[in-house]
Amino acid sequence: MILHFVRELARYEKAEHEVVATQRDIETSIFGEDSTVKALVCETESGPIGFAVYFYNYSTWQGKNGLYLEDLYVSPEHRGFGAGKALLKHLAKIAVSKGCGRFEWSVLDWNKPAIDFYDSIGAKPKSEWIGYQLAGQALTDFSES
Repeated sequence: MILHFVRELARYEKAEHEVVATQRDIETSIFGEDSTVKALVCETESGPIGFAVYFYNYSTWQGKNGLYLEDLYVSPEHRGFGAGKALLKHLAKIAVSKGCGRFEWSVLDWNKPAIDFYDSIGAKPKSEWIGYQLAGQALTDFSES
């Protein structure tokens, strides 16, 4: 079910070709014994309609964990009824109950509906920080250099 939503999200973000995860990968990485990742599934009477995947990061400046939202997705036909807000609110409550110093996530710069939604709940975009990543062959090459 989560992989289904991951693929829907990737399709929405025009990057479905980048999804290489298998069902087994999802099961092992989220639900495995050593997993550091957690998932929430949002359901209605008709079944699952969306999901959120999160993990804890750490701030040396705050001396506290933070909660990082990796993915939030609600199927298009179920948007506008509060499911996304309910997922975010639930995650905010988890962050507060765990003593996290922050709750953060990233959004694509062209995703205006999501940006407007995040603005409406009081979230603020980061400034001055540019995200970087090493992935795929670049990660392998650097690790072997």
